[in-house]
Amino acid sequence: MLSIRDLNTYYGDSHILRGVDAQVPAACAVGLLGRNGMGKTTLIRSLMGYVRPASGQVLADGRDVTGWAPEKMARLGIGYVPEGRGIFPNLSVRENLVMAARPGIDGSRAWTFERVMATFPRLSERLSHGGQQLSGGEQQMLSIGRALMTNPRLMILDEATEGLAPLIVAEIWRVIAEIRASGIATLIVDRDWHKVLHHTDQAVVMEKGRIVLAGASAELLAQPDALAQRLGV
Repeated sequence: MLSIRDLNTYYGDSHILRGVDAQVPAACAVGLLGRNGMGKTTLIRSLMGYVRPASGQVLADGRDVTGWAPEKMARLGIGYVPEGRGIFPNLSVRENLVMAARPGIDGSRAWTFERVMATFPRLSERLSHGGQQLSGGEQQMLSIGRALMTNPRLMILDEATEGLAPLIVAEIWRVIAEIRASGIATLIVDRDWHKVLHHTDQAVVMEKGRIVLAGASAELLAQPDALAQRLGV
């Protein structure tokens, strides 16, 4: 569904992504792992059009979409839950959700307002609250729920559990499992690589802007020494 070929991205004179190759097959969950500062968020921002790569390609269903604007990428059926959540603080919970609602590119309406409420019961108790009035965990639920309201084919979750209490983290992983089971492809960035590998089919590990490990998640789990070397503090 999504293919990244020999991608190189710079911030000014700093060469961040160095010939990155990666794929997200349809209905497949892929983990994107690496220590802080290794290029994971830059890779996401490059494929979503927030940063234009210097060279290489981003392909969606075989079509070259390199450098497309974020709104055009969203119309391809990509739901993005950014690091920092990105909700509208001056809108209510209901407004944040309803403004994003639309059928998928195949006409699917599987993720309705009612289904999001059932998935996140806590939000149903906060519908009239402004985004700025929510706790960090509730804001994260709202960000995920808003992306689901677009009925995406692919969900990108960048550090969806960062800074949250353990009970909320467990809830987020439950929802990620539900999204995966529904057939939506996922690209997941998270510091808890054990959780990522248990909730994905494939994974790649980045180091200094390059892919240094890649394979089936189950196979990578069987290489704890290699993972510790690349991901340990």
